[in-house]
Amino acid sequence: MEGLFSLDLPAQKFLTMKYNFDRIIDREGTSCVKYDLRERIFGKPDVMPMWVADMDFETPDFIRDAVMKRASHPIYGYTFREADYFEPIIAWMKSHHDWTIQSDEIIFCPGVVPALNFAVLTYTNPGDQIIVQPPVYFPFFGAVRDHERELVYNQLVMDGDTYRINFDQLEEQAKTAKMLILCNPHNPVGRCWTRAELERIADICLRNKVLVLSDEIHADLVLTGYRHQVFAALSPEIADITITTHAPSKTFNLAGLATSSVIISNAELRKSFSAMMEKMHLWLGNLFGNIASAAAYAQGEPWRSELIEYLDDNIDFTEQYLRENIPGIKMFRPEATYMIWLDFSAFGLDDEGLKNKLIQGAGLGFNPGTDFGPGGEGFMRMNVACPRAVVADALERLRKEFSR
Repeated sequence: MEGLFSLDLPAQKFLTMKYNFDRIIDREGTSCVKYDLRERIFGKPDVMPMWVADMDFETPDFIRDAVMKRASHPIYGYTFREADYFEPIIAWMKSHHDWTIQSDEIIFCPGVVPALNFAVLTYTNPGDQIIVQPPVYFPFFGAVRDHERELVYNQLVMDGDTYRINFDQLEEQAKTAKMLILCNPHNPVGRCWTRAELERIADICLRNKVLVLSDEIHADLVLTGYRHQVFAALSPEIADITITTHAPSKTFNLAGLATSSVIISNAELRKSFSAMMEKMHLWLGNLFGNIASAAAYAQGEPWRSELIEYLDDNIDFTEQYLRENIPGIKMFRPEATYMIWLDFSAFGLDDEGLKNKLIQGAGLGFNPGTDFGPGGEGFMRMNVACPRAVVADALERLRKEFSR
């Protein structure tokens, strides 16, 4: 453990932060998926849950204040989104991602996963081929299979300590596919795709008339030293074939408020998606989600900046601890997101044995790599968006179990 500060104390530099990410908050008994479904998910009610992608940090005060101010009004009736909802999103995209969008290009949707499903229903037909790039966020699979489309795997290639795209295979698959669902940045392997990589994807999709559904929900969680490239911002031609999903939910811990944006510059594509939302009667949205989103994008950069600093340090901490204490676990350092992709294959366990060892032996609840499709065998996904003391406890549990 030499070189690491005490497991029991926060890093000294965090004492000067405005926001306290070391605070441990009891989430049990709040109908919390991460904690209150542990027995159903893991068969054990007391595992340390480090799986579902929300954070154990409190939602920022300025968002809570905005929600509570509106909650003080005694009527929660039907509402709509005015300019003060759209303007912070537009300003955020410009300042953070150098992406210029207009308010009429932003379509409300109650979550990114619903948006993926609605996009598949809107732009493809049963039997159409849709490409995904596993190991990848598992709701992508359902968005294809559940609507009787054909799932095509463009499996990522493990290349040393990182992953790359199999472009030769993608070139062939694009000849017959209708859509590519792109995870940008990628969950769970943590890649922040470079402009060159995205331009190559774009070239393939443009030549083959493949629509791109770009899930960019983790765009604001790019870690120090990396930069997010909005796929649609590569060129007007690429924007013309792209449907982008974005949300404040991951960045500001607002998943329970079911509020996201589908951003489409192509007027015909936008018209079709809007018609789908109206058909499903989902355009009104969530009163408090609207307010939280506006507050997050208008006031959230100082908080997000401190969050990234804390996540960077949690990732550094995890990487050094594993290297010095459990070198058999190979960590793929994320370039974005707060999820860490861990390779346990050196221990020679099958996936059921690995899962059992983590749950029953270490008392840890991770996401099994097999949930993310081909290439996930022998892996686990670990969420480090939690106080340092929790990360330290989890790592100690791993050391004790995997040092036997």
